[in-house]
Amino acid sequence: MAGTARSWALVLGASSGFGEATARLLAERGMDVCGVHLDRRAGMGRVDDITAAIRAAGREALFLNVNAADHDKRRRVLDALEQRLVESGGAVRVLMHSLAFGSLTPFIGAEPARVATPAQIEMTANVMAHSLVYWVQDAVARGLLVRGSRVVAMTSAGSTRVWPGYGAVSAAKAALEAHVRQLAVELGPTGITVNAIRAGVTDTPAFRKIPGSDFMAEQVRARNPSGRMTETADVARVIAMLAGDDAQWITGTVIGVDGGEGAAS
Repeated sequence: MAGTARSWALVLGASSGFGEATARLLAERGMDVCGVHLDRRAGMGRVDDITAAIRAAGREALFLNVNAADHDKRRRVLDALEQRLVESGGAVRVLMHSLAFGSLTPFIGAEPARVATPAQIEMTANVMAHSLVYWVQDAVARGLLVRGSRVVAMTSAGSTRVWPGYGAVSAAKAALEAHVRQLAVELGPTGITVNAIRAGVTDTPAFRKIPGSDFMAEQVRARNPSGRMTETADVARVIAMLAGDDAQWITGTVIGVDGGEGAAS
């Protein structure tokens, strides 16, 4: 609504998993949503469902089907979002980084053609870690993030653990957590908080691509004190909580959202 300041959520990876759940919940809690996703035509039906749910909640949905790790596409998204914010006088309350695209190839193997290449390792780090820095840099430079804004990035226990084929992603998650700490300190004077969410093992499209995911899910269900895997809604509720004013003093940390899975490991 023109003339009325509105809060926006900018969700990177908004068409499935944690990004989808968070986009839907934040819309229910009163935020407009700018979603960045990368889907082929077959996946656009789900995107339509998400945007319809956001609009049914009375909020705006600005979704763009682009590669979030592409520098030109990032600027294009921010141009479009900035125009909406100029019209409404609003700001980005939540910037969520939930990009799950990377190499799941071993570093070492009997067949040299089936091991991770430099291009795959660098792409994984760029998409799943370094892109967070670039999005935050541009959003801050444009004045889209303001005092009270929240930056939230999705990490995993894989940042410190070894799993077959997970090496490139593990390194990216470790780098992501380092970026979160650095950004939190540098943005501290501005009142913008930056945190990572370490979700428990969750049944998402990205999780199903991990070699041995069925076995991992079975083990987690048996080990978790709650008797189940983490759900995307569990994470979305924590992010919604962090978006509140009372969470201003939480920054530069990794927040476990796993129902006690880590403690029971």
